[in-house]
Formats: sequence, structure tokens, C-alpha cells
Amino acid sequence: MSLRDLVRDEAMAQMTPAERLAQLSAARLYFQRPESPGVFVSETVDGPIVPVFTSWEGLALFAGVCEWASTTAEDLVDLLPEGVRALVDPLGSNPFLLEASMLEEPAEVEGE
Repeated sequence: MSLRDLVRDEAMAQMTPAERLAQLSAARLYFQRPESPGVFVSETVDGPIVPVFTSWEGLALFAGVCEWASTTAEDLVDLLPEGVRALVDPLGSNPFLLEASMLEEPAEVEGE
């Protein structure tokens, strides 16, 4: 792990969930790419997830040498199958689940 990775991980740990999502919404996420279009979905006790990483180095630590793809968090949640969530940086010090509802704009309140 590089010094840059350590600093980034520590900065992410100090952020509130809202701040983390705001920074992540336009960030590139890297994931293992299967032979046919799509993503690798892992079945867990908490439901289906796709492991994604904020760096290709994190993906390499997780999957080794592999075919990979990247996209923004906003695009990724649109690409995920219904009911599948993304687990961001599962090997990092602060992994978290990313769901489509987390990136949606809050509904406008009537009368405003």
C-alpha cells in the first residue's frame, strides 16, 4: 500500500456518509469484468453484491491479474441488476455498501 493510498483511506474514514457519497458519485470505480457484458455478482448472507474498488490497485489485490472495467458510481448503480448492491473497497479499512437509492436526488417537498 502506498502513502497516497494510506492518506486517501484516512481521509475517507474521517468523512460522514453524506460526504463520502458526494465525493464518490463522480469518482471512477473499478471492477472485475466477466467474459460477457455484465458484472460478477457474489451471493452473500446479506444479499447479492458486486465488489468494486476506488483504485485499480485495490482491484488487483482482490482479484489478481484479471480483465477489468471502470465507470462512475452514478453509472454503476444504473448498470447493476435489480436488488444488487455494490460493496466499495471490501479490503479497505472502511468498506461500505453503495445502493442506487443513496445517489438519488431527495424528493422535493410540496410548497417549496
